[in-house]
Amino acid sequence: MYFSAYHFDGEPGLLQDAYQRMVAGLPDGQIDVQLCVAHHQGITVYDSCPSQEIAVAFAGDPGFRAALAEAGLPEPRFEPLGTVYAAHGVRSVP
Repeated sequence: MYFSAYHFDGEPGLLQDAYQRMVAGLPDGQIDVQLCVAHHQGITVYDSCPSQEIAVAFAGDPGFRAALAEAGLPEPRFEPLGTVYAAHGVRSVP
């Protein structure tokens, strides 16, 4: 599993709403592991893909970019992070 970050700048509340619209439009099972973190500059979405090659291709996919725009998300800064060594979790956050 490969992890990447998508950084969206703007008002965090508006970006969170747009993120929820985008996620609501995805087919079931589309997301393996994803975190949306709000901060003073906006939101960062941490996303998993099966490999680095797939992550990079997905980030540049015109269909993905169209889905972002349709949901009201600005163009993100894409940051490849690395291969996941381990993942642990105990609960979901609404």
